[in-house]
Amino acid sequence: MAITLNHTIVPCFNKVESAKLYCRLFGFEYIGEFSHFIVARVNDTLCLDFDNKEKFDSHHYAFKVSEQEFGEIFARLQDEHMKFGSGPGDAEDMKINHNYGGRGVYFRDQNGHLLEMLTEDYVIPGQ
Repeated sequence: MAITLNHTIVPCFNKVESAKLYCRLFGFEYIGEFSHFIVARVNDTLCLDFDNKEKFDSHHYAFKVSEQEFGEIFARLQDEHMKFGSGPGDAEDMKINHNYGGRGVYFRDQNGHLLEMLTEDYVIPGQ
């Protein structure tokens, strides 16, 4: 069996609103409360468990999507009036990138987490 990531905890200031934003943007399934978490199902093998915290470091979450999904999610990102950018250091330049023959974009959620959406994997030298 291949090893897969089953879930990860997303620290946030408001776990319900954070989970709902990710579900609206990405089309994740809103599961709701599980223990003290609010859960969003990303796919068959991965869930995001949102958890309220008073203080936390900003995290980076990157999601690979199809070209069609990119267009749909990007339209919802614009509908939410969220700033976006072409790179991690340019997350508000209001441009997308075309790295490795695909499309990519970065943006921050309401907790300061840097989200990335890309259609092509990074090319790693030597592979």
